[in-house]
Amino acid sequence: MLKTVSIAILLIAAYAIPISASAQKHSKPAKPRATAPSRNLAAPVGPAYATRAEALQFADDLAGRRDLDREWVRQAIGQARFLPQVPKLMLPPPRGTAKNWRVYRSRFIDPVRIRAGLRFWQDNADTLARAESEFGVPAQTIVGIIGVETIYGQQMGNFRVMDALATLAFDFPAAHPRAAERTEFFQRELEQFLSLTHRTNVDPFEPRGSYAGAMGLGQFMPSSWVRHAIDFDGDGSVDLFNSPADAIGSVANYFIAHGWTPGMPTHYAVQFDPDPARVQLDELLAPDILPSFSVGSFTSKGAVLDGEALNHPGPLALIELQNGAAAPSYVAGTDNCYAITRYNWSSYYAMAVIELGQAVAAARPASR
Repeated sequence: MLKTVSIAILLIAAYAIPISASAQKHSKPAKPRATAPSRNLAAPVGPAYATRAEALQFADDLAGRRDLDREWVRQAIGQARFLPQVPKLMLPPPRGTAKNWRVYRSRFIDPVRIRAGLRFWQDNADTLARAESEFGVPAQTIVGIIGVETIYGQQMGNFRVMDALATLAFDFPAAHPRAAERTEFFQRELEQFLSLTHRTNVDPFEPRGSYAGAMGLGQFMPSSWVRHAIDFDGDGSVDLFNSPADAIGSVANYFIAHGWTPGMPTHYAVQFDPDPARVQLDELLAPDILPSFSVGSFTSKGAVLDGEALNHPGPLALIELQNGAAAPSYVAGTDNCYAITRYNWSSYYAMAVIELGQAVAAARPASR
């Protein structure tokens, strides 16, 4: 996460399907201490970063900032391997590539995820209800996130997180339009990851995750793990790989930290004035997914709302979901829809999460 970068991205940030992985139990030792990075590594797919002067300088600087053992940090970064496929996965689609909400939706709202979601909800019903009660985040929204990100733990990623983060920290593709910004982001995530594994006495080469370094059922980036992951099962440790309760509570906690308002809808249906001259579509779309219009301002620009949407107390955003060559779909997004995009910065992602959660909720026997 992103920012969880979940997960779960076709259109890169929005469209990839996570890849399956083994999981490592993370526990808090009574007396934190760092183990030496494991030397029993899988066959390398690229050169080690021990040969890169800038990587070792980063290690020295990190050790000084975090008060970590310099040689331990140097060993960890030096043993990390360049993954040549990872930078390619970070590049945006070619200019002119058409987005298609219907195709994207079909990848996530499908019988496999709905059945898995039903099992997950059944197995964790009490925990989901507790999270909804304590945080005000609906169970179906949490179910939607974990389903889109990892199919409820079935696909948590098979990249060594250490390798993925090192690759993106030191070899982020220069062709990316935000290469400098993203390089800094992944260097911060690598620092958080090494600090976390040192503190929790975990071999940094054990955790597996996405090609972007996201981990666990909810695909938390290291910084999100540090800031928002919680021990929701009460066993004294935070384990987002093997504890559904910790994953559920952590997703809810993440949303609250990013502005979730209990009881607020995520979006409303929207139509347009039948007179095209009255529809100021460019102005409505200008803020993108950031809610910026009062109901009065929204409707004055040609958007048509009805029912409870007319009494919505906060700002709205016009969200456009392109459908290839067909006409786009539109919804009026609220601050809660925007909160979901803080997990993955995509309106397509947010709507997939919302609609998967709704589909699983509708399929539950109790809801019939």
